[in-house]
Amino acid sequence: MMITGTTRLYGIIGDPVVPLRSPALFNAAFARLARDAAFLPFEVPAGALPTVWAGLTRLRNLDGLVMTMPHKEAVVPLLDALGPTARLTGTVNTVRRREGGGWEGEMFDGEGFRDGLERAGHAPRGAAILQVGCGAAGRAIAFALARAGVGRLTLHDAAAGRAEALVAALKAGWPSLEVAAGVAAPAGHAIIINATPLGLRPGDPLPLQPDTIAPGQVVADVIPKPEITPLLAAARERGCPIVTGRAMHEGQARLAAAYLGITGWEG
Repeated sequence: MMITGTTRLYGIIGDPVVPLRSPALFNAAFARLARDAAFLPFEVPAGALPTVWAGLTRLRNLDGLVMTMPHKEAVVPLLDALGPTARLTGTVNTVRRREGGGWEGEMFDGEGFRDGLERAGHAPRGAAILQVGCGAAGRAIAFALARAGVGRLTLHDAAAGRAEALVAALKAGWPSLEVAAGVAAPAGHAIIINATPLGLRPGDPLPLQPDTIAPGQVVADVIPKPEITPLLAAARERGCPIVTGRAMHEGQARLAAAYLGITGWEG
């Protein structure tokens, strides 16, 4: 990669940034497409985004940013416009510069997850799904599952009231959707989703008890690195098909790249 004075900049803002795959994925695409661009990681701690934003957005050669935890909600009030999914979920994972000035954002985590799940051969339409985690990514995933025609959706979150609030938001958009807050019990579900950050760091507790998973149940994780999380390793040992966070990451990256005007991503 040759960086010059004409190179356009993109980046990802998060904390931590060490596990992130986006810099390698985007820079490989830029090289493949012979695009004069570079993608950089920016490690910004929670609470510091407004200060950093004031500087970053004044860089005239910065064209777009990907937002990851803990900033997917914090960036919303800093933007000038939101896309339809961002307005629905109150979260953003991709930001681009507007032609008329300012910044706009959209959320692709949910549709990226759905895309990855379907490419792995596990369509959510009509399926009974347990989702553990209702934070920023979890909200986006739940809305994407509703749009995809999930048969029954059970939501669980350790934070009091978070799952119930997401149930209410989903029912407002899809009144006939069979969705409820419940415990993290896989029985009776075809697909189990970990939408929490548990498994990202060594020593994290598991988001649910692996001995409650039955052979044949599909277990999916949103964590891109390590690709095989402790939950996925336990599920695979029990004879379960698994879908790693790479599938979601690559799915949302395809959508984010299109939003950022990066054409030819898949040839």
